Amino acid sequence: MDADVIVVGAGLAGLVAAHELTSRGRRVALVEQENAANLGGQAFWSFGGLFLVNSPQQRRLGIKDSFDLAWNDWQGSAGFDRVDDEDSWAVRWARAYVEFAAGEKQSWLAGHGITFLPTVGWAERGDLTAHGHGNSVPRFHVAWGTGTGVVEPFVQYARQAERDGLLTFHHRHRVDELVVEDGAARGVRGTVLAEDTSPRGVASNRDRIAGFGLTAQAVIVTSGGIGADHDIVRAHWPERLGTPPAEMVTGVPAYVDGRMLDISAAAGARLVNRDRMWHYTEGLRNWDPIWPGHGIRILPGPSSMWFDALGRRLPEPCLPGYDTLNTLRHLRTAEGLAGHSHSWFVLTRKIIEKEFALSGSEQNPDITAKDRGAFLRERLLGKGAPAPVDAFLRNGADFVTAPTLEELVEKMNGLTGTPLLDPAGLRRQIEARDLQIAHAYSKDAQVQGIHNARRYIGDRLGRVAAPHRILDPAAGPLIGVKLNILTRKTLGGIQTDLDSRALAADGTPIEGLYAAGEVAGFGGGGVHGYNALEGTFLGGCLFSGRAAGRSAARQTA
Repeated sequence: MDADVIVVGAGLAGLVAAHELTSRGRRVALVEQENAANLGGQAFWSFGGLFLVNSPQQRRLGIKDSFDLAWNDWQGSAGFDRVDDEDSWAVRWARAYVEFAAGEKQSWLAGHGITFLPTVGWAERGDLTAHGHGNSVPRFHVAWGTGTGVVEPFVQYARQAERDGLLTFHHRHRVDELVVEDGAARGVRGTVLAEDTSPRGVASNRDRIAGFGLTAQAVIVTSGGIGADHDIVRAHWPERLGTPPAEMVTGVPAYVDGRMLDISAAAGARLVNRDRMWHYTEGLRNWDPIWPGHGIRILPGPSSMWFDALGRRLPEPCLPGYDTLNTLRHLRTAEGLAGHSHSWFVLTRKIIEKEFALSGSEQNPDITAKDRGAFLRERLLGKGAPAPVDAFLRNGADFVTAPTLEELVEKMNGLTGTPLLDPAGLRRQIEARDLQIAHAYSKDAQVQGIHNARRYIGDRLGRVAAPHRILDPAAGPLIGVKLNILTRKTLGGIQTDLDSRALAADGTPIEGLYAAGEVAGFGGGGVHGYNALEGTFLGGCLFSGRAAGRSAARQTA
């Protein structure tokens, strides 16, 4: 045997699994098609948000949370409707994960040196029903260091294990086949790719120079999802979300190619819930791209007005920060929108300065560097938009500004080449909304949401602008933001039991084969069901990678 266990993929789930193995004395071969600069994979680029329940941070902010409330929110969001088949293990994974988030998760993370900002974000506020999708309370805990900080300790563990002779990196080794002998996974075969010294995230070559094979007692697949391959995204696009868009921006590096899903299926693993996926509707074309089609997501506060490509205000719950997939469905199924792949935010300078954040470690240098002083200056005490947001406002191809609505609409129409927007129609809708701001009460769902958000101190201080009229010149200039659909996550994948063992079509575990992270739907082949509560993707990699490593360590004892 070349190792006790082969781990395929050096992203967060793979690194966590490798740590669990090497800390128990197992020899690990870590196989990765990219170079050493890409350790940590997609997680390195993330904002570092993690879902926690009844945390000390929540309690200090007066947020009353509980396992029961979180589990109710999860079930309402997931909408598990295949519980006798494709969701049979996903439901069990979901409950186990919420128990983890409400229990040992924070202390376990602290044991690895991962700590959090004092504020807690309120992501995915939901569909405006008590039993449906969404977080009833703020649960989005951002790690100091963002995703880079979450990945960092596990990278260090891997490098130490390499020095100790327990882990061998096989960079630029692409797996093409899982070797199964007598019903048991016993290794991998694949292609050695030519050396490539590209920086992290930059697309690398696929030039073949040799073949390779490795053997072990077990194999853990942690290779990620499909978000960089738009053809695969469109192939599995579900009918319930309408027609797939003709144009999308890409929220993940090019190596998130989904190859290992079909390779695992060829080895006998069962793939489930492939029609479930998670894509954002607030994507921007990155003015300083790293990977092909690089898109950045706006993390919006609740105040921007949202219009479709034809200038119609989106209905509730399609509000900024509320219901990602419901908004995606609306934009792909509403009358007249099938041929358009964009929508619009209309807002003021006052809103963008207070409410706009951008997802990604590189878009949040103060938090990524764990610079608490810079965080205070930039986010709470400073005037103007945060520097990365201001850079997009100045350089981004999707931003226009103007002193009047008519001038703004002219510029917005200039970005699409076809004058789809009518300034008089937008004015009527904006003025109607502005009338609702003049008093403390409102029949407008979005204005109600703004007032509700400002009751939470975390939002009032650093996330939600004081209510004001969009057409108030003192709040201007006006800003229009062209929003693109941004590919991100695979919610289905390899079905696994609670030990992360990959299951065959008959529901029995394949001996020696494990899967964790996005390739396994973050656990069980789809722990999120149809909807995510946010902060649960990194957490799903941590939780399922931990389970896979511990289980494979027991098998190879």
